[in-house]
Amino acid sequence: MTLPGSPQVAYRGDRLMLEGCAVTDLAASFGTPLYAYSRSAMLSALSAYQQALEGRDHLICYAVKANSSLAVLQTFAQAGCGFDIVSAGELSRVLAAGAQPSKVVFSGVGKTRAEMRQALDAGVMCFNVESEAELETLSSVATQAGLMARISLRVNPDVDAKTHPYISTGLKGNKFGIAHERAVAVYAHAAALPGIEVVGIDCHIGSQITEISPYLDAVDRVLDLVEAIEATGLRLHHLDLGGGLGITYTDEKPPSAGDLIGALLQRIEARGHGHRKLMFEPGRSLVGNAGVLVAEVLYLKPSDDHDGKNFCIVDAAMNDLMRPAMYEAWMRIVPCRLRDEAPVTYDVVGPVCESGDWLGRDRALAVHAGDHLAVLSAGAYGMSMASNYNTRGRAAEVMVSGAESWLIRERETPAELFRGEHLLPAR
Repeated sequence: MTLPGSPQVAYRGDRLMLEGCAVTDLAASFGTPLYAYSRSAMLSALSAYQQALEGRDHLICYAVKANSSLAVLQTFAQAGCGFDIVSAGELSRVLAAGAQPSKVVFSGVGKTRAEMRQALDAGVMCFNVESEAELETLSSVATQAGLMARISLRVNPDVDAKTHPYISTGLKGNKFGIAHERAVAVYAHAAALPGIEVVGIDCHIGSQITEISPYLDAVDRVLDLVEAIEATGLRLHHLDLGGGLGITYTDEKPPSAGDLIGALLQRIEARGHGHRKLMFEPGRSLVGNAGVLVAEVLYLKPSDDHDGKNFCIVDAAMNDLMRPAMYEAWMRIVPCRLRDEAPVTYDVVGPVCESGDWLGRDRALAVHAGDHLAVLSAGAYGMSMASNYNTRGRAAEVMVSGAESWLIRERETPAELFRGEHLLPAR
């Protein structure tokens, strides 16, 4: 039985499988909480973008913030991807995973001078500049270093992506990008600054987008700007159209990567811009449905009254998976082994000392203490947002390919968590 999301996650008989590995076997081998990822699912999702762009000058830059584990980055680097980073730490990660600096774009609203210098020294492809103040600072840093900073401006097209307000990035009230009406003037200023080479234009309107129309609205506004900018004599080599394509968590029906890119290409070509290099920055759509979070059922806590809540208490918590607590995100939760008995409706909660520590509410599950549950579609913004709240070590991670599995991150120990801390001197 295949589940919504990824075909690599399915029941075979009564056992939940991730490719050729039983999830219960992974839990037994590596412990829980455990993030497990399908390498085939990642490469299949990437392939949809690659096929849609075949024969065109393009670069797919994986958005590292979605899942920054080294083996995940290595998988995409080996498949020819570039990377979209938002910090010097992410730059260090992608380089450690084998990325080519010439395929790295540096986004983010708060780049420090030290981060700019590190990226310049590494030779990144492009800075996606998000404010006029940042542009001035980057010019200063590049000039002092005797280097040229290749830049695109991230313009804010003021387009509603129709997604959660916390992950909307393309509206006038969002902190991201340079206002559409300021873009032509800022490009002219950038072209006159020392240490700056203008190479492209960038926009990104949000995340978990499930419709094509906001993308088409954004690309129209970007192309309007391209034409106005080039009328001043500047030339823009590439169009970076960002990422944000949604995935299926429950009943969402996002367009496929092929359908989205096909619609964008049609609009771009119709307006005479088909000759330009195209860049995309997918994150969630490459890794989201490739991962599961596996947890052990610790206790079942039935309600004392007919209308009360039943609680299924598991060993994974909000520090392992923040999305439900932060966004009230709905994520499918399934047993790793099916039981032939009537399900009970539970709130699935963790051990953290917060009422907001829940993974799913009102879930019909047939489980006993000691069973394992899997939170599906957990490959994006799971481990990358994990914390050590309550002095809880972050989960282990494994990568699966066929019937093989590899530990790609060890579980953190308490000693590792306070290794950098110091007691006061004895008095």
